[in-house]
Amino acid sequence: MNLSPALSSDTPTMNAAVLHEFGSGLTLGSLARPTAAPGEVVVRVAASGVNPLDTKIRVGNAAHAQVTLPAVLGIDLAGVVTEVGAGVTGFAVGDEVFGMTGGVGAVQGSLAEYAAVDVDLLAHKPARSSMSEAAALPLSVITAWEGLVDRASVREGHRVLVHGGAGGVGHVAVQIALARGATVFATESGTGLETVRGLGAQPIDYRTTPVEDYVASATDGEGFDVIFDTIGGRTLDQSFGAVRRYTGHVVSILGWGTHSLAPLSFRGATYSGVFTLLPLLTGSGRAHHGQILRAAAAMVDAGQLTPIVDSGTYDLSSVMGAHAAVENGTARGKVVVSVSG
Repeated sequence: MNLSPALSSDTPTMNAAVLHEFGSGLTLGSLARPTAAPGEVVVRVAASGVNPLDTKIRVGNAAHAQVTLPAVLGIDLAGVVTEVGAGVTGFAVGDEVFGMTGGVGAVQGSLAEYAAVDVDLLAHKPARSSMSEAAALPLSVITAWEGLVDRASVREGHRVLVHGGAGGVGHVAVQIALARGATVFATESGTGLETVRGLGAQPIDYRTTPVEDYVASATDGEGFDVIFDTIGGRTLDQSFGAVRRYTGHVVSILGWGTHSLAPLSFRGATYSGVFTLLPLLTGSGRAHHGQILRAAAAMVDAGQLTPIVDSGTYDLSSVMGAHAAVENGTARGKVVVSVSG
């Protein structure tokens, strides 16, 4: 998308928060309003979820997201369809939708009043969710689903360990695993322990409980059937020795470092990595994201999945406050920016 168009007096425009230089702030500007190409709809963005990845992109620490400046950031959105492109079925003007739709590569993000969106990346918003709640879900739920369901096939009878169970992805992973019938444990510290307990998982204080102790108490020393890691680094290394022999599976969303696979190999267990951005960056596999979102919406409406949303109030003019809340750790739940009414 051309973010520096020559606007004539009759060109429909929109407000957007634009990144012009890595390491700088997002600035409010006026851009040409997008139109729907074949296979797309235009969404009037009501809310945009803020992820840690968004803040890393802004400061230039996310080369894997391949953003070209100037850029409109914002990966998650919820809003209302205002235009339907040729060949689109299943969506109509006025539909409330949500999805993980842009903000990486060359795809415009959700910190703008309107966005042209590939319909494969969308689903109808859960009926019981507000726009803010819906915008809090897409990246988190797709990441957790790809790890727990697509890679590890979590099911009834599994003992699942979620590292970082109160985090943005972790608290969603806990709820997905519980909904699929697993017994769920989650590592946390401080107030995160009560958050985990409130979700229905059994909390483990990683600061005071050695790995071998919680493996012994939670699994009788056999190891966890599935370990879902949202932390990476040393935590991922420890996971390789805490998984069940032969049938155990470790999944990480931050397996980007250098790790010894020996402990995993000696247990005869398996490992998978999750890179949720691939469909956005490559165009391949986008329809599966829509499928995951439809399943997640059904879970929300069935009362099995509820995002934790931070109480802070932000709009396009105060979006840097939203980024700051994510960066400095003061947010209590997913930070969401209100984009349009």
